[in-house]
Amino acid sequence: MRISVSSDMDEPVARALVAELRERGHEVRAHGALRPGGDARWAVCSEAAARDVAAGRADQAVVCCWTGTGASLAANKVSGVRAALCTDAYTADGARRWNDANVLALGLRLTSEPLLKEILDAWFDAEPSTDADDRENVSHVAEIDGGGAAS
Repeated sequence: MRISVSSDMDEPVARALVAELRERGHEVRAHGALRPGGDARWAVCSEAAARDVAAGRADQAVVCCWTGTGASLAANKVSGVRAALCTDAYTADGARRWNDANVLALGLRLTSEPLLKEILDAWFDAEPSTDADDRENVSHVAEIDGGGAAS
């Protein structure tokens, strides 16, 4: 899978994220502090990763900042992106399953490497729900966004 990753800081957990994704066989496209010469402002690098998803250059993205809040806000401003700030595996599972999230937002402050792996396991193991109510909600979010129906 092609995954764009952004971080506003070159923190150990951000580097561990890139390494873990590559170890799992994903093609990683880095932004912000994770790319030499990249613009590390959280709004800019999160937008860049989210735009990769919206444009089809990436299948999903993981955006990071100190709390994860700013990264999720910036990513969610990109049409077609459904970013979810996840602080644990259960939330990551639900974000993929019920919300068909295509961007994972993480806070660097509280995410340890073991927790990171748990969150990634849940994120990648979950499949979007086929339940009619769940699909209807995701479609409604796409209508709010102006991007049409969700896939």
